[in-house]
This record gives sequence, structure tokens and C-alpha cells, in this order.
Amino acid sequence: MPDIARIEHANVRREGKLILKDVSLSLSKGEHIAIVGPNGAGKSTLIDVISRHIYPLATDEYKSFLFGSEKWMRSELEKLIGLVSERNAIFLNTSYKVREIVCSGLYSSLGFDFHHQTKDEDWRKADEELMKVGLYDKRDRVMNTLSSGEKRRIMLARVNINKPKLLLLDEASAALDFPARASLRRLISTYTENSTIVMVTHELSEIIPEIKRVILMDGGRIVMDGNKEDVLTSENLSALFKEKVHVSCSDGIYTAYC
Repeated sequence: MPDIARIEHANVRREGKLILKDVSLSLSKGEHIAIVGPNGAGKSTLIDVISRHIYPLATDEYKSFLFGSEKWMRSELEKLIGLVSERNAIFLNTSYKVREIVCSGLYSSLGFDFHHQTKDEDWRKADEELMKVGLYDKRDRVMNTLSSGEKRRIMLARVNINKPKLLLLDEASAALDFPARASLRRLISTYTENSTIVMVTHELSEIIPEIKRVILMDGGRIVMDGNKEDVLTSENLSALFKEKVHVSCSDGIYTAYC
């Protein structure tokens, strides 16, 4: 399968400290992966490198390809890559209506102003995405009146209105209760047919069954990369988190406890 993303020898420095250290990664079209690791492992930074929200140190060894090309306009990438992250979710607590937030994803804007000229087709697409996430009946609600679980669903609807080829989920279920997390996991599974998914998490139960490849990160490095069944073991997770970790799997859903 062709590479949808390929990064070679990425190093990222912040405040004089290397937080991503010589990381190389390739991702094939239709392949779904999870990136697991403790806080500060470099998971979110790697997502930012893939999406080109940040750029690594310029070295002779560093290379980055997306969809087979090294050079892209930011406006073009925003149509091809959907990013769900708390860091880019400034619209969650606004007074815009749900339908406006989802529809404005087509224009990579926060709501609309007089510069935008929306079409009936745009609103139809927004309604379709709201129906997929089960929130069509709340399309006229104001964003800051929704629950945390509903807001996460709106985030997914907003990025998926562009039908992205690559969907990056950075702790998409963080702070949700168990029922909301399970509901969001089932929803994410529905996007695997048309998008390649990269999911960042430290909670194994968030990993959808469609993900077959898992990467373990620690200290800014990739320490293991392989099949889910081989990587998500009690031995590997204990070494990663430096605590005794017990891993179990039931109906394709992994859980871990200390």
C-alpha cells in the first residue's frame, strides 16, 4: 500500500530540550494505528509533526511526506487531514450554534461572518454529519450548552465534513465518563472505512478494534512498533509505564490496570 504519511529522523526541540528524538514513522493508506505512552512521551508532538502544525529541526536527515508529496499549502492540508484535539478545540465553549460550527469546518473558520457565502449544499453536508453523530436534533443549540460527550461528537462531525483522508485523534476521549467514552469509540469505528486513523491515547479501552498496529513511545522516542496483540502485553506496558501493569482483552477491547 502507498504511504499516506512518512516521517524520517524528526527531532523537535522546545526550551532547549529535545522532546522528539530521531523519530521515523510510515503510515499506509487504510492502516489504523494507536500511539500509546505516558504523559510527556512525545505523542502529541508527533501528531503535530504529522499534521505540520509544528516543524522539526532542519537537518539533512529529516524528511516528511504527506500523500506522496513533500510540499503542501496549509489550506490544502486542512481539507485532507482532520485533527481532533483539545488544543485546537477553541470553538467548544462559544456561543455559535452547533450547525454553524459543523458547517464552518468546510471553510476552516470559527463560525461565519460577512465574508462567507454559504450554499444550501454546505448546510446539507452539516446536517448529514450531525445525523451520523446522533446530534441532529441539537443542531440549533448553542455550543456552550452541550455536555462534554456531545462536544466531542461535534468535533468529529466538524472535521469529517471534509471527508479527510487522514484522521488524527489526540486524546479524543479525555475526561469523558465510561458510557460517553464507549459511545465515542463506537462512533470512531464508523470512520475507519474512508479515513486512515491515528489515535493517541494512554487509555487502552479507547483503542478501537479496527486498529491493528500499536506504537509505544517514551522519552520522545518510539520504543516499540508492531501488531496490537504483540505490543499490548502486560510485560511491555509494565516496562513502558515503569509500574506493574496487567493487560486484558475482551471482545476486541483492551483494558489495563495497575
